[in-house]
Amino acid sequence: MGDINTLFRNVMIFLALAVAVIFGVSAYAKGSPPPGASAGRADIVTIDTLKAFGKLERPPVVFLHDAHTRVLQKSHQDCTVCHLPEKDRLSVKFERLKDGSRKEVMDIYHARCIGCHQQRASAGEKAGPVTCGDCHRKKIGVVSIRQPIVMNKSLHFRHTRAEDNKCELCHHEYDEKTQKLFYAKGKEESCRYCHGEVTEQNRISDRLASHIACITCHRKTLAAGKKAGPIECSGCHDPERQARIEKIADVPRIKREQPDTVLIKISKNPVQPEGRMNFTPFDHKAHETYTDTCRVCHHASLDACNKCHTLTGAKDGKGITLDTAMHQADAHESCVGCHNLQKRDVKCAGCHRSMNRIPKDDLSCQKCHMKPLVSPAESASSAMPAVVSLPTSEAVPVSPAQDAAAAKALLDSRTQVAPVFPESVLKAIPEKVEIKSLADKYKPVMFPHRKIVEALLKNVAGNKLAAYFHPDAMTVCQGCHHNSPESLKPPKCQNCHGKPFDERSPQMPGLKGAYHQQCMGCHKAMKMEKPMGCTDCHSEKKQ
Repeated sequence: MGDINTLFRNVMIFLALAVAVIFGVSAYAKGSPPPGASAGRADIVTIDTLKAFGKLERPPVVFLHDAHTRVLQKSHQDCTVCHLPEKDRLSVKFERLKDGSRKEVMDIYHARCIGCHQQRASAGEKAGPVTCGDCHRKKIGVVSIRQPIVMNKSLHFRHTRAEDNKCELCHHEYDEKTQKLFYAKGKEESCRYCHGEVTEQNRISDRLASHIACITCHRKTLAAGKKAGPIECSGCHDPERQARIEKIADVPRIKREQPDTVLIKISKNPVQPEGRMNFTPFDHKAHETYTDTCRVCHHASLDACNKCHTLTGAKDGKGITLDTAMHQADAHESCVGCHNLQKRDVKCAGCHRSMNRIPKDDLSCQKCHMKPLVSPAESASSAMPAVVSLPTSEAVPVSPAQDAAAAKALLDSRTQVAPVFPESVLKAIPEKVEIKSLADKYKPVMFPHRKIVEALLKNVAGNKLAAYFHPDAMTVCQGCHHNSPESLKPPKCQNCHGKPFDERSPQMPGLKGAYHQQCMGCHKAMKMEKPMGCTDCHSEKKQ
């Protein structure tokens, strides 16, 4: 027996060590250093320039940029020690304006880097390595924590305010004929629309473009004795320092001549062809306040969505149709995808983790694809107010201003009323429900039914998106009674979920599984600490 226990103990120790090793490697691979290692740096630059000439003979060099910058600052030197002037800026290349041959580039690095290190060592100062193996190392002793910085609306406003709205200092376009950059007023777009991840022909990468423009401007501003942004890597890319960047709460709307309202449609015709979904009114001004950058929706350019995403799919839109672009459930750029992202909020996630599995119907589509408002002539014999008059002929196109007016009229006709139960109905909802069908080892569960309903209604009331899509208070009941019609007396859970599990219906869990999956799944999605354990819900029976 002792041998068996010893064997079992040794196996468990081995498994524990194996798990520790696996998780340690995994954490390190994701950027989290193992215990005792460096906490990470945001200034790691990988020098692998010679890749452009073929396969590397030695591992790339890991260069700590900020460490070198600070050494230069102590001796009252600056970036020009390593970077040569190029017109009105500094070259991003080390000690050269352009690459020559493989040997020329390699000799520049070896002569300048090793020479500087040797010079400092001779002067009795702390210096870097001078041997091949100390620079070209297979194992890296530091971990990168570099985090990209986003020019969000707050940071953009701080720059426009500091530069008196001189947009031409940053924004430019390229003239193919003159092969020169120029400023196009009123057509300012994101830098990333032209500058991609890698340099292509005469367009440098976004990384190079931003470092050249931003650091050059910051250096000039500092030289003029003014307050400026950082010139060190960690000033922009260290997560902790990013978090300390001042955020403007109420950012004025960016002036880009963008519309307040838009009628999303596929043609210039005033009415939708028969058999197709109705047009969708879009509150552009309101949605601007929900995002930090226009690129959340306009991911390729500031043009209308249907310019790239056509009905059948076009090359400019990478073959993605307009229908897919608007309804892709897992794409944050799409309408449905963005709304699904909002459902992950802790106030919404409890219900929507199961509600997302319910198929959409025509009524839910009409929430966005609204029916056109009737004309004044038609409204005379109906209860519908004459908000806007729409032409009835498809042959006469309408202007963007008319579309915007039609969209505004449709948006104004929406009801934005927080769903509430009348007092009489709320009292009819059971205050508590005793769940005793599974009472065995534990006592029956007293489910605080009315309290939960009231909490869900409160969560919905403060959310404009939720209030529009939940006009009927009974909608919140669908979070639990997910496959039942809206009713004050829905069928019991065991009417669908059998006891025990029915192997002929693998998609429908048994009663015990349904309760625990629904209740605990909701608590977890809403980040509730309690109830989560068995005895938080069940009182244990005394023997």
